[in-house]
Amino acid sequence: MATDGDTSAADELIQSVDRKITAIRTKSNDFSFNELVDMYDSDELIIDPEFQRMFRWTEGAQSRFIESLLLELPVPPIFLIEREDRVYELIDGLQRLSSYLHFRGELVVDGEKLDPLVLSDCDIVPELNGRTYANLPRALEIKIKRSYIRAEILRKESDPRLRYYMFKRLNTGGENLSKQEVRNATIRLLSNEFNQFLIDLSRNPDFAFVTETLTEKARNEKFDQELILRFFAFKNAGAGYRHDIADFMTDYMEAVSDPTGPETFDFPSEKATFEKTFRVIKAVGDRLEIGPRIFGTVDARTGEPRWQFSVYHYEGIVLGLQKVIDSVEVGNETHVGALADVVKKGKSDPAFRAATGGGKNDRISLRTRVSYFSDRFSEALGALD
Repeated sequence: MATDGDTSAADELIQSVDRKITAIRTKSNDFSFNELVDMYDSDELIIDPEFQRMFRWTEGAQSRFIESLLLELPVPPIFLIEREDRVYELIDGLQRLSSYLHFRGELVVDGEKLDPLVLSDCDIVPELNGRTYANLPRALEIKIKRSYIRAEILRKESDPRLRYYMFKRLNTGGENLSKQEVRNATIRLLSNEFNQFLIDLSRNPDFAFVTETLTEKARNEKFDQELILRFFAFKNAGAGYRHDIADFMTDYMEAVSDPTGPETFDFPSEKATFEKTFRVIKAVGDRLEIGPRIFGTVDARTGEPRWQFSVYHYEGIVLGLQKVIDSVEVGNETHVGALADVVKKGKSDPAFRAATGGGKNDRISLRTRVSYFSDRFSEALGALD
């Protein structure tokens, strides 16, 4: 039998849920694709440039989507957010909308309009293969223009934090998006300042040089930006890391991006620390004549770093350097030489390598990697006094 206390707690819980429901304002519209093209061309429908670069469907997948529209097959809705100026921003549905724009010859990526899509790999109506929008029969041209899609629109009156969490959930399930791409796409709903800060720092020449070994796939998935987030998250809040690294970094990015939250981030100071850190690391790599391989895995036979980026070597060296970064003089060859000696020995030292490799993405191994370089950098510079 429920007690008065249980009833009171249940009532409070119900009221909390109801309050959140009333803080969300949504509406549904059915748009023809022709309407969406017009809105896109007149900047009434925005696909954020960073978000748009996630357009990944192959031409075959795009073609099959167009084929689905012509066959009147059901397609999932897109999700839009209404801005204060009543312009819509696309949050979920990038592949579908971009495929249609590409077929119509209207898709702009990095300031350039792509050539219209030529249909290929259509497997229900293979006669469509080789066709473009321009050479469709008139009846099919009209049909594709009048095809419609449901749009779920989050109104501008909605609570911004609830808008953020809604779209975070929408995008978390996207199998084609990396964790950092999801963060980039959704964090804007809280604030884009920190996110843009990461993007800007990813272009820092010293950082770009020492992470040159990243694959093209990793860069396309914004892994370089995730490495910078990893640097700040563990440097500033590493004591709070317990289990999943991806969740930990997302939580940190949310905390420093939330304008209503208690977490503060000193952008000028943090930028200066970042820039000095990677000036030092580049100088160390140059001293060792290994350049971008400074974060590379090590060949067990030769002891030489490979052209293969290791996030474990990155964490150990970059975070370990923070203990002494204020005392390092970048132009001091004695300082750089002492740090270089530590890096050269450490990358092959069994004591460090035991905390790297498969299954070492845990809190204790991370602490071991960082402590190894932190302690030895301190000892090396201390010996110079």
